[in-house]
Amino acid sequence: MAEQSDGAQSAETRLLGWMREQRWFAAKTQALAGVEIIEQAPFDDELSLAVAQVEFANGGHQLYQLLLARSEGERDGGPASGPAADSDAEFDALPEPAHARTLLSAIEAGHELGGTHGRFYFRHVEGGKEDYPAAANGPVWPIGVEQSNSSVVFGDRLVLKLFRRLESGINPDLEMLRFLTAHAYPNIAPLRGWYEYGGEHLAATLGIVQRFMPDGVDGWELALDQIATAEPEFLEKLTTLGVATGQLHSALASDTGDPAFSPEAPSAEAVHLLRATLEEEVEHIFTHLPPDDPRLEPIAGLEEAVRELLTLPTHTPTGYRNIRIHGDYHLGQTLYTPDGWILLDFEGEPARPLTLRRAKRSPLRDVAGMLRSFSYAAWAVQIQRGQRVPDGFEERARHAFLSAYFSEVDPSVLPPTEDRIANLLRIFELEKALYELRYELDNRPEWVQIPVAGLLRLVEAA
Repeated sequence: MAEQSDGAQSAETRLLGWMREQRWFAAKTQALAGVEIIEQAPFDDELSLAVAQVEFANGGHQLYQLLLARSEGERDGGPASGPAADSDAEFDALPEPAHARTLLSAIEAGHELGGTHGRFYFRHVEGGKEDYPAAANGPVWPIGVEQSNSSVVFGDRLVLKLFRRLESGINPDLEMLRFLTAHAYPNIAPLRGWYEYGGEHLAATLGIVQRFMPDGVDGWELALDQIATAEPEFLEKLTTLGVATGQLHSALASDTGDPAFSPEAPSAEAVHLLRATLEEEVEHIFTHLPPDDPRLEPIAGLEEAVRELLTLPTHTPTGYRNIRIHGDYHLGQTLYTPDGWILLDFEGEPARPLTLRRAKRSPLRDVAGMLRSFSYAAWAVQIQRGQRVPDGFEERARHAFLSAYFSEVDPSVLPPTEDRIANLLRIFELEKALYELRYELDNRPEWVQIPVAGLLRLVEAA
């Protein structure tokens, strides 16, 4: 990094400290060497878009998007070169309604902004501009529950999601929404626009605009509200969720002419890698289980039984197809509206590299994620709400969802027999449960019983 004045170094230090505190900052545990604004483009005298490069002590780096507001001193003295140029510069202006509206207006108008090394492009969806005037004139408020992005709602009509950590390539959220819209899939919030950057060293999706669903209820909260008090009604909703999920995977498997979405047979190497990775994970987890922990007693000595679940054909045709999938599918990625389910957040797991999030996989991975979400919801009703879950709820929930799903999904994306379908689904559930066990041991010991119960159920069912 170039040598800077004491004032610039102080501003850089404050910027780095501020970024560390943000929920979307993905390098909290890394040793950091510094931060630099490597790209910036002004909207006007007050506001600019910027790309910040965070540098690690080991030589790596990450890129982040910032919306910068300029201080009075900067406006009086001319253009700024970023937060390091003025100690009064705001590091992130998105929470300010006027600045958020400026960004939305650029998308509505289809503007372009020139930066130091590239250009920022703003695009709206033809046929969706009728939402913009009402959105711009209504109240503006942030959604404060996200971990990796920042979202702002405009007038209960539109929601803008700003992707914080940037990687070269189209973001799967935009890519999937455009594909599903083109193929008339109904269970999404309609795409209304997006913006992106193209430059010498980066070409990335920066944000998307979708129709906001003011009457939508978060699927996770709906589960916690209804499992104990209105189970039959909730099971009916899970049936329609199974339909929506099956139709999603069928739509994603429907275009053989698009290389990014055309279904593919999994290679023998990929199947072998999956099995080897899971075997390694089983060995690691069972080798490092804390001793004398009563919560882990139900799975003590079950390592070999868990290994026996990993029966995958490694030298014969699998009979199924890999497709683009949601990639991070659970109840918290859904809304229930008066018109049915809306599926959200198609960007995949944000911690995974973009190339892996765009990879084709078995749709049963999505199914396994949702089934594990049912288990977590049932336990959360007891742990967080102190309510009794009806006996047998999880099995009824699984049956309602799976029966509807298998009635709707294109069978060509599944193994050819029920036994093979059950086997592959079990393996993906095992993969999720092993990940959950490691996560809960490290972060939420009081929730360890949930993946323990999941592993025990898989072994007993087999």
